[in-house]
Amino acid sequence: MDTTLGLPAIRQVGLAAPFGWLAAGWGDLMKAPGPLLLYGAGVAAGSFALCYGVYVTNGAFWVMALTIGFVMIAPVLAMGPYEAGRLIERGERPKLGQILFVRSAFRQDVAYLSLLLVMLYFLWGRVAQIVYGLSTYQIHRDFDALAAFALGTEDGRGMLMAGSLTGGVLAFVAYALVVVSAPMLLHSGANVFAAVATSVRAVNASFLPLLLWAVIITILLLMSAATGFLALVVVFPWLGLASWRAYRDLVVEHEAAADGLPDAA
Repeated sequence: MDTTLGLPAIRQVGLAAPFGWLAAGWGDLMKAPGPLLLYGAGVAAGSFALCYGVYVTNGAFWVMALTIGFVMIAPVLAMGPYEAGRLIERGERPKLGQILFVRSAFRQDVAYLSLLLVMLYFLWGRVAQIVYGLSTYQIHRDFDALAAFALGTEDGRGMLMAGSLTGGVLAFVAYALVVVSAPMLLHSGANVFAAVATSVRAVNASFLPLLLWAVIITILLLMSAATGFLALVVVFPWLGLASWRAYRDLVVEHEAAADGLPDAA
């Protein structure tokens, strides 16, 4: 167990831990399917509307960039499922209002973390634009033309490789900063700096299990995008609940202090 002065202790976990988090998250989802699936439906509808709006305005490139970058901002959107996980852990059945309006999420430190992720998201968009610009002198105005270029030409495949590498690095940086810090800010009175430091320490202490967890999250989110975001109705709240389980497994906190926080409603 890793400890650092002034920060909560960190547990090391085994490589099988992510599968346990998924199983526990699914069990939690089955305890309150109604409000959680409605939450997932809202995220799915918003994601589809955004990408469809970009698509019909001939922004095929931005559909791809926004879809891939969704991985970076998803943890902040999951505050509702984190709150549901906290309530289920306490033996309560969360209501829709409790996970839509999470009082403890309206903190300055949560806003700082959200701003950091949005900045990384915008940085990814700029990097993706540069990679695209260096790969071709043409503008592909519809998705079919962009897909034909990306998959059917050597320059396109190079663009996909370069974009995947740079996007992967940025996504993992965002993941390392937030995998523990987002639920920790919701659950405890920690400030954003302590929460981010704890998140990075957790990734360092259990690097391979948390790398596997990042891969699982990315695969499930991208597979959901491939369904027109329909699968997010189930996948998003499931991953949010599983991420809450991951946080509780990785971070050792003073339960009395944590439970003394005001309930979110």
